Amino acid sequence: MTTTSPGYDALLVLSFGGPEEPAHVRPFLENVTRGRGVPPERLDAVVEHYMHFGGVSPINALNRDIIAAIETELAAAGIELPIYFGNRNWHPMVEDTVAQMASDGVERALVFPTSAWGGYSGCRQYHEDVARARDAAGDGAPDLVKIRQYYDHPAMIAAFADAISAARESLPEEHRQTARVVFTAHSIPSAADANAGPPEDGGHLYSRQVAEASRLVAAASSIDDFDLVWQSRSGPPQVPWLEPDICDHLESLSRDSVDAVVVCPIGFVSDHLEVVWDLDTEAKDKARELNMAFARAATPGTDARFAQMVVELVREHIAGADERGRGTVPRYGSTLNGSRCAFRCCEQPARPTRAGAAT
Repeated sequence: MTTTSPGYDALLVLSFGGPEEPAHVRPFLENVTRGRGVPPERLDAVVEHYMHFGGVSPINALNRDIIAAIETELAAAGIELPIYFGNRNWHPMVEDTVAQMASDGVERALVFPTSAWGGYSGCRQYHEDVARARDAAGDGAPDLVKIRQYYDHPAMIAAFADAISAARESLPEEHRQTARVVFTAHSIPSAADANAGPPEDGGHLYSRQVAEASRLVAAASSIDDFDLVWQSRSGPPQVPWLEPDICDHLESLSRDSVDAVVVCPIGFVSDHLEVVWDLDTEAKDKARELNMAFARAATPGTDARFAQMVVELVREHIAGADERGRGTVPRYGSTLNGSRCAFRCCEQPARPTRAGAAT
């Protein structure tokens, strides 16, 4: 039996966005980097990454697949909740989507962000997207309640753990038991990470959440020892970012006679460009150069448990279901109409940079 959802009449899936044809690439990157002083030659380099894949980012198609899976899971759960899709940097733009929601008579909606994390890029910018879209929609804008961070949700942890097992099995048999497991997530400026989270708790909320998710996945995979590294840095070299970089780390492992790795993109929910270029292209080529066997674990967005997790997160709001999580690092993120998280979760860095990010 299908029922309406008390207190909410829609779900907005909010993401980063990406180009879907070559002519979109440069305008998309200009949207991403506007006001951040990124030199044209840096954009030229990232444009070439997209052209390697026909000028198309996988992210929009992957998000549409996720939405279709969520629709199926909501129907199975008897929850009647239409789903809308909006992006920060490319069509469908969130401003247009929220305007459509208002036109459709939506009054109060939940917002699911395709980022599991705290910090400025992982959380605060999504609040800003919500506030900006409501301002653009005007007086008829629906109330928008962002769903919490979900870095430690058991469904996502289990999906990553199974993905590591599958990746290990794809290696030549002689490497399966000895391959080093390396977790990787998007690097951010060190100062931005330091500013994320309650000052009395030491900040560094983003990197601590990533480390905790890695620990949880490793434990679920019976892995006692692993590495956590970073990828996709794009800022000027004089600005410190989280390190080490994945390719630098592969060189270090090779010097230590490691001859096989399983790389798990713990920081990503889908195989968008930062996964298929930075890992499946650059890191894989580096491993080949080092004569190192390489396998990359799948991201969880295509796993049925991911959509089931989204429905559980929805239930937390509409039915008062207990929050599920296994981590010891705090998670925040749920606020109304773009207001900031409590406890200084996602303060803006002095010079916000995710310049040149390729999604």
